[in-house]
Amino acid sequence: MKLQSSITGIIIVSFTTLFLSAQPKYAAAQVDTIRLKDHRLNTATLKPGMRQYLVYFQMPKSSKTLRFWLWLRDTKIETRNGERVFATTQHWYGGDTMSYRTGYSVNRVKDFSPVYHTETIAGKVGAYNWGNAQIKGADTVAQNTKKDFALNFTSPNFNWNLDIETFEMLPLAAGKTFAINFYDAGFGKPEYIIYKVTGSEVIGTLDNQRVDCWKLVNESENNGNHYTQTFWISKKGHEFLKEEDSFGGGYRYKVKMPGMAVNILPRFAGK
Repeated sequence: MKLQSSITGIIIVSFTTLFLSAQPKYAAAQVDTIRLKDHRLNTATLKPGMRQYLVYFQMPKSSKTLRFWLWLRDTKIETRNGERVFATTQHWYGGDTMSYRTGYSVNRVKDFSPVYHTETIAGKVGAYNWGNAQIKGADTVAQNTKKDFALNFTSPNFNWNLDIETFEMLPLAAGKTFAINFYDAGFGKPEYIIYKVTGSEVIGTLDNQRVDCWKLVNESENNGNHYTQTFWISKKGHEFLKEEDSFGGGYRYKVKMPGMAVNILPRFAGK
């Protein structure tokens, strides 16, 4: 969910702030609330493995340029304290070292409830122990800038940094509307974000496949400005294949790379 760029820092930070603070439009139709206790996420559809996404921005004042990133998200199923968990590692690569960031998240396999989350942005570490009633800075992590952070919850929530993985587990169908209690660790408070299935569309992928997808849309208003996020998730494989965000005349896109794309992570791991 969060964005960052050393080239257009002010624009990107503003976009992040606007999306986090914007109030979602609640549809008049029946809303399916995605809560941990209801087990409505189908965790069996979240397939372990490496996912790579080409991410790029196009801004109205720079119509002849594109700003590119490559995002890697690697999900594994592991055992932690005798419990099966998803362990998701993220690497974000941009045009310079300040664009690079990492993330690591642990979620229970049974319901995708967050257990732990850490991210390093511009060299600063933020690490959290995450429970159903509270999120708290992990005091055992070295140089954790969030070690004194603590926030109590009125209800359990989901990790907004893993929105892609969450969407792949939703029971998508025509006419469905979902309210997901997301929280972006260390920022603000949890809030229910509304996502509506607006229809379906067959899209072309980078490996020349034609895939029938559900279109999942979030619309928000902030200070009179309109923001739209559209996500394409395949009907058959529950794959997050594409995202288009529009904000203030600008656009951000995420496109999933095909499986044949070279995995750059092992080549540079540890450097």
